[in-house]
Amino acid sequence: MAHGDVYTHGHQESVLRSHRWRTTENSAAYLLDDLLPGTTVLDVGCGPGTITHDFADRVAPGHVTGVDNAAGIVEQAAADSPANATFQVADVYALPFADGSFDVVHAHQVLQHLTDPVAALREMRRVCRPGGIVAARDADYAAMTWYPELPALTDWLDLYHRVARGNDAEPDAGRRLLGWARDAGFDGFGDVDATATAWCFATPAEREWWGGLWADRVLDSAFAEQALNRGLATRAELERLSGAWREWTHSDSAWFAVLNGEVRCRR
Repeated sequence: MAHGDVYTHGHQESVLRSHRWRTTENSAAYLLDDLLPGTTVLDVGCGPGTITHDFADRVAPGHVTGVDNAAGIVEQAAADSPANATFQVADVYALPFADGSFDVVHAHQVLQHLTDPVAALREMRRVCRPGGIVAARDADYAAMTWYPELPALTDWLDLYHRVARGNDAEPDAGRRLLGWARDAGFDGFGDVDATATAWCFATPAEREWWGGLWADRVLDSAFAEQALNRGLATRAELERLSGAWREWTHSDSAWFAVLNGEVRCRR
């Protein structure tokens, strides 16, 4: 990241707990048909690298490169990685690769955190070979829905929007991906497949995992620090939100859905 970008979540354990859960099957299914043996892939904003490692397994003997702007998280991603995957620190606005270097250029839950997602997509397009694929998937926070409808969870969502927009970022990115792709030089229909899929958390184990990580995240993450430092919430208010997540987790009827927008763009 550059352009004064601030990562809303940070890399605390409460955040990485969700990042490490992500796989090609649950987070990049729309791209599976493009991950053929011999394909070269760039994974932008790779985080701890679980999706990147899956990509490497699928495209072998092709090579996968994962990049992130956080050196510590790049080190984590490189640990125990497949032989055909490498990782490095890089800026999404100035990727250190020649034009047309990759068959597939992918970003998962990245564009929502950028001050200039269109510029990032243009740079991703630059390093993608002609005929290759630029792909992005991002959540749409305003489209998240849940039951029971605890008022404090509505307050949590409002606070998240205020923190993210205070970073000049767009938390409702999912619905904007098609427009951003068009602005980045893809022509739209015919060149861009715009789709949506959802994560859904409803089993006891899923509720405990999802609600538990957010109960922790609203107290211990960059999101919490930003909310406190900017005067958007007090510690007592964050404690109340955390408690609401715990309450939701323990409901036998609890259900939560995260809508994710997707674009698959042909250069």
